[in-house]
Amino acid sequence: MKRFIIVLIPLVALAALIVWRFEAKNKEAVQQTQQRIARVKAAPVVSVAPAQERDLVQTFEGVGTVEAPFNVKIAPKITGRIDFLQVREGDHVNRGEVLVRIDPSEVEAQVRQKQAALAEAQSRLAQAAITQNPTNVSVTTQIRQQEAALASAQADYNQVRQNYAAQKAAAQAAVTDAQGKVDSAAAAIANAQAAQRSAQANLDNARAKYNRIYDLYKQGFVAAQDVDDARTAMNVQQSAVDVAQGQLKAAQAAHDSAIAQKQAAQHEADIVTTKGKADIEAARQRVVQARAALAYARANTAQKPAYQANLAALRSAVAAAQADLKNSEAQLAQTVLTSPINGFVTARAMDPGAMATPGQPILTVQEMRQVWVTVPVPEEVSRKIHLAQMASVALDGLPGRTFTGKIVQINPSADPMSRQFAARVLLDNPQFLIKPGMFARVTLETDRVHNALTVPREAIQQGPNGPMVLVVTATNTVERRPVTTGASDANNIAIMQGVQPGEKVVTLSAMPLKDGQAVRIAQNQAVSRKQ
Repeated sequence: MKRFIIVLIPLVALAALIVWRFEAKNKEAVQQTQQRIARVKAAPVVSVAPAQERDLVQTFEGVGTVEAPFNVKIAPKITGRIDFLQVREGDHVNRGEVLVRIDPSEVEAQVRQKQAALAEAQSRLAQAAITQNPTNVSVTTQIRQQEAALASAQADYNQVRQNYAAQKAAAQAAVTDAQGKVDSAAAAIANAQAAQRSAQANLDNARAKYNRIYDLYKQGFVAAQDVDDARTAMNVQQSAVDVAQGQLKAAQAAHDSAIAQKQAAQHEADIVTTKGKADIEAARQRVVQARAALAYARANTAQKPAYQANLAALRSAVAAAQADLKNSEAQLAQTVLTSPINGFVTARAMDPGAMATPGQPILTVQEMRQVWVTVPVPEEVSRKIHLAQMASVALDGLPGRTFTGKIVQINPSADPMSRQFAARVLLDNPQFLIKPGMFARVTLETDRVHNALTVPREAIQQGPNGPMVLVVTATNTVERRPVTTGASDANNIAIMQGVQPGEKVVTLSAMPLKDGQAVRIAQNQAVSRKQ
């Protein structure tokens, strides 16, 4: 009996526990049902916002790229090997700082050659100037001598000895003149030989240069065009040698002709001497000859303009030599390349020892104290922006920071592919944080409506008859009102008709609302209103 009671007691306790748990579950279910019914019957909670007057700002946000306003490519004007180049990408350089030096040896040789040519031209001019005055005196003297000879022949027709002496003097003068021509021709031969040697030296120099460039071309350091240019220069110098040889032959021919003239003049003098001794009647001929000699001497006065023209030509040669020298000196100055701006090196295309060629960039230097942000804008936006307008710029590379600049350029021509106009915004960059090539987001104000009655965009609903809003009245009931909307921005929209300033409109509701339905304003907004 005791054993039965011991077993029965735990069973009874277990049964009592089960009954108690079952009754607690039923009571909890009843409470949840009652709460659900209360929630269904309770007024829904809504978020509201007041209709208020504010400025509506319409903006355009475009994607642009940061650019440097000054992007200078440092390129030489001459060909040569780079001797000095130390700056690299990221280095800061100042205006006037030496960046590149090119081997100046070849250009220096050209300068010395042009200096020698200038000295030679100046020497020729000085010699011609010295010779001019004695020549003028000689011409005048010859005229007077012939006048005297003519007067003597006419005064003393029978004085054979005097006429003979005069004729002999005239013949000797002709021989002397022929001798002068021989000497002049010999000087011309010397000049032609010098010109031939100079042309041959230039040819040897061009041939050596061609061989050097051809060796470099076989090693792959220069282009085939450089080899062709060197070959052409060598051919030109070969032609110069041929011309110099032709000039030398012409000078030798002139020398031979002058010798022949001298021999002829000497022969003429012998004939005059023989005739003077043989025939006294030659006196009349001597008078005629004296007159002819006088006319010839007077004709020699035409040499003055020729000498003046020769001096002018020599002065022009000196000026040309000076111009050539200045050109070579300018090329020598081009062997040193300096920075034209203050900025940073952003690209380096060559290294020391490389061959620089005209027009091929060696370095790129960009000014970054101020930068441009170039942003394309559609046609309809381009009509609403203007120069000096402020713009807001955000950079992905500098998160959390916004920069303000102004529009400094608007391209009047649209891009033919995108049909958009490029606008440039200038930003100050004193700390060089903004780098060319950065991705930028530019915000431009395109329109502004002052003191417009606005509500949040989410408060506008589309009804069967157009846009409407849900206005919360003073009794916390909902009133549907049709409205007339106007301009808008990213967050708000203008209400032209249907809502008064200060009225509250529903912006968020957990369930659809009916006209006249009671609502509860969200607790945080209610507390805010009480405060």
